[in-house]
Amino acid sequence: MKLSSTDDQSVNMFSRMRYSLAPNGVPVDDRGRMRMVMDNLVLHIHPSKVNVRTLRFTYTWGLGGLSVLLTMILAMTGVLLQMNYTPSPPQAYLDIINMNTNIWFGELIRNFHHWSANLLVVVSVLHLLRVFFTGAYRPPREMNWLIGVAMLLLVLGANFTGYLLPWDQLAFWAITVGTSIIEYIPIIGPGLNRLLLGGPEVGAPTLLNFYSLHISFIPISIVALMSYHFWRVRKDGGLTIPKKPGEDLPSRPEKVTTIPHLVRRELVFALVWLAIMLFWAMLVPAPLEGIANPDVSPNPAKAPWYFLGLQELMLHFHPLVAAIIIPTLALLALALLPFYDFSTHSVGVYFRSWRGRSLALLSVGLALVVTPIWMLLDEFVLNWTGWLPSWPSLISNGLIPFAVVLLGILLLDKVIQKIFTTNHEERVLFLFIFLFTALLVLTIIGIFFRGPGMELFWPWDMPVHV
Repeated sequence: MKLSSTDDQSVNMFSRMRYSLAPNGVPVDDRGRMRMVMDNLVLHIHPSKVNVRTLRFTYTWGLGGLSVLLTMILAMTGVLLQMNYTPSPPQAYLDIINMNTNIWFGELIRNFHHWSANLLVVVSVLHLLRVFFTGAYRPPREMNWLIGVAMLLLVLGANFTGYLLPWDQLAFWAITVGTSIIEYIPIIGPGLNRLLLGGPEVGAPTLLNFYSLHISFIPISIVALMSYHFWRVRKDGGLTIPKKPGEDLPSRPEKVTTIPHLVRRELVFALVWLAIMLFWAMLVPAPLEGIANPDVSPNPAKAPWYFLGLQELMLHFHPLVAAIIIPTLALLALALLPFYDFSTHSVGVYFRSWRGRSLALLSVGLALVVTPIWMLLDEFVLNWTGWLPSWPSLISNGLIPFAVVLLGILLLDKVIQKIFTTNHEERVLFLFIFLFTALLVLTIIGIFFRGPGMELFWPWDMPVHV
């Protein structure tokens, strides 16, 4: 059959497309074109070649990739949950019950979403720690460090807003406690809290506000920052290169192609974690208590677990100091970290040096001992308001004890510097690990050792209700 001129032009155009898509001008079939599209997609995220050293699992632990995987899981499961959810009480609670009982795989999807969200908080913190321990926040990677801190805050915001959506007793009172912290912000606190809640207390407008933030602004912001984060990694020269203390990197590093060396590892890692998360979601149901009742408060009423360290601080300091001043100073210190610890000679070295590794262990040990002792002293011995009854509580139970703690930290820094002759970056490492471990201890105390009335108790002495 003879082709018309129009058909002939179409064939020629298709042939040119086949040759333009193919490497070295060799035509490819449909499967080959699909493979090239996927390869190009991968190489938009990764460079074409990577340093062999960065493939070591014990350097990055795959934490960045796991964060991306969990974000994708949350997006997909969130869309499925959204199809069967109404952000209005009491219908929100009834929809959760319906998911767990009548929707095919509804409970599994909710469990998957819930535990992935909690794991994302843990992985994001661990990823931040890995970057800090290897000095990967230093020039030229300052901007990516700031982006990482912002994404961590957004992850906490996503978990916090999602916490209320089941509209059960656990969620209602955890959000009530968590949002009460906002009121202590000077001047704008009460108004900001009312704006977030949609009224004077947690209610139907609060649920709608949290739902809107949870499905729109926060996930869009996370995806946007994550995309910029990937771009900055490539722009800043890729991952930092792991090395031992005192080791000099070769002038010509050994490199391998991203496909298949890196992609194959990422695929196996993702499949393993998918299997782990799916297995966990099948065995462990997401918590769900009775429907929210504003008239019946549980005892104790606790914030979500990732804010319990902050709630524990509020038991020892004035709320303005514990909920506003200390977190603000901590965030400022994190944001400014690349600008006062900018030495690049130890970038890629875990814990800076051999001495830094010893200091890290010492810092963890001291924090594990000093933090509970300080907490017990403040609980049973120190009585700042009783000693200074005529002083405002902000000063007697806020600024004065905070100044004492701050003075103790500064003295500890001077002692470590004198005994071990530490340099600037080792002192930053020591103090960072000490303060992070102290926060971790306070969080564990808040989770496991605070009972009715937020009093201290041994978990194994907790009465069992049948």
